Amino acid sequence: MNRIKVILLEKEIKQTWLSDKLSKSYNMVNSYVQNRRQPSLEDLVRIAKILDVDIRELLVPTKPKKGHA
Repeated sequence: MNRIKVILLEKEIKQTWLSDKLSKSYNMVNSYVQNRRQPSLEDLVRIAKILDVDIRELLVPTKPKKGHA
């Protein structure tokens, strides 16, 4: 599950509120939450500050698939 989505749910924050704070459209924020788009690093830093979380909480480590280095 997308980390932005999880944090929004945990903090009971609506996507519309986040979109207002970011000065982005609801559709853009929704695409971040639904993993259709990835926010730029600059926006990711802003999202972390707005949500009052460490930026590392928004990043999910990826594991290489079996058989791949």
